[in-house]
Amino acid sequence: MGPGTRRQLQALRRHTAPAWWRDGKLGIFVHWTPASVPGFAPRDRGLGELLVSDEPEPLAHSPYAEWYQNSLRFRDSEVSAHHRATYGTRPYAEFARDLEAAIGQWDPSAWARQFRATGAAYVVFVAKHSDGYSLWPTDVPHPHLPRWHSTRDVVGELADAVRAEGMRFGTYYCGGFDWSFDDTPVATMADVPRSVPRGSYPAYAEAQVRELIDRYRPSVLWNDVAWPGGAARLWPLLAHYYRCVPDGVVNDRWMPWSPLFALTRSATVRRAVGAAARRTARADGGLVPPRPPHFDYRTPENVSFPGIEVTPWECVRGMDRSFGYNANSRPEDFVPRGDLLWELTDVVAKGGNLLVNVGPRGSDGSIPVEQVERLEWLGAHLTRSGAALRATSPWVVSGTTTAEGAPLRYTAGDGVVFAHIRTGGTGPVTATLAEVRSTPTTNAERFDGGGVGWTDGPDGLRLDLGACGGSQEPVVVALRGIEAR
Repeated sequence: MGPGTRRQLQALRRHTAPAWWRDGKLGIFVHWTPASVPGFAPRDRGLGELLVSDEPEPLAHSPYAEWYQNSLRFRDSEVSAHHRATYGTRPYAEFARDLEAAIGQWDPSAWARQFRATGAAYVVFVAKHSDGYSLWPTDVPHPHLPRWHSTRDVVGELADAVRAEGMRFGTYYCGGFDWSFDDTPVATMADVPRSVPRGSYPAYAEAQVRELIDRYRPSVLWNDVAWPGGAARLWPLLAHYYRCVPDGVVNDRWMPWSPLFALTRSATVRRAVGAAARRTARADGGLVPPRPPHFDYRTPENVSFPGIEVTPWECVRGMDRSFGYNANSRPEDFVPRGDLLWELTDVVAKGGNLLVNVGPRGSDGSIPVEQVERLEWLGAHLTRSGAALRATSPWVVSGTTTAEGAPLRYTAGDGVVFAHIRTGGTGPVTATLAEVRSTPTTNAERFDGGGVGWTDGPDGLRLDLGACGGSQEPVVVALRGIEAR
């Protein structure tokens, strides 16, 4: 890295995640691509299980429906069998025609109203995924597929609708993959570096991202996989973004291309990289992207960090095992209410945000009822307990369990410590907080209006919560005038 490039990187690092993002706590991710038309992926294993598998082609069985085109390259995959039985020899590219028809009847304002009702602070929309299809009428010429983009400005119309509802709008761009430029099958994580397109693609990707920045001014610039260009061109691109959107944020998937990526063309190197990737996935509990030289926040996928993180971060998750719409999903594949609300609580207690995904149908742009239901759960919980989550910070500890064995998390704001207790009980509930002791000014109140009695003892502050009714929502108690033990 030359001195000029180092100076550019140092200048970028002066940028930090702004308050609007750190305080927002909840964002909505939207995957709507040509793959939403077939809407199919296997559902028997999650991505985390495949990442630690030592089978030769685990990602051929990806549960991500948006990876349909990649899975189709493996003749023995579930997607290939489904495609042959359902579509015969129909090329993947023809699904774009079906999506275009759905876009014609799509109502961006209806989406935006549903997202606003959840209490989300921002929406991140997939402008271009791995298949390369652009959901805006791009002026950047595609050298291989001249009309591989929507005619309707989906990105722009959704940006307007989201902002009209008082939320921030961000764009996702898959810089690391574009299967309209390079169709190398991705069978394992070791295939990822060699699958980043070269040739004319880095200039194409840079021009498209500049177009997104200049045309839509996204508050979030969310890249995926890696960046196809080198650092010498990436840092000026990100500097341009910060000039256009000073309070914008970029995520942590901007690892610039390096000649080391090309070494994975060697089978020996891929075996070594694959073994290292499996070890890392086991240690992390799932997919945690490597830290690039510059980012504003981290993005673990379908996994949380074990404790409080000083670095801003965002847990990214689907409502089932996919991000794109998967008609193959069954009710048991969707995250239960209690688990979803607790995940939001856990992430916020550790200093993060939750970016929860919706995958609209490719046939008409409707959001499936299972996903709408979960948006409503989030909205109801944030209506009741949002003050204990939004604009809060982690307390001294993120939380453990109560002495009685109930999961426990803490958040803090404006001199109040909020205890979030996952009771699940139907009778009188007692929760002893080992991390807390009282003072002469201690006061405890339940957010739902229920009374709270308390006593202080050698094991901690004991809260008598009364009947909790078996609710799947965490019981939230506002504690004032307390100290950490």
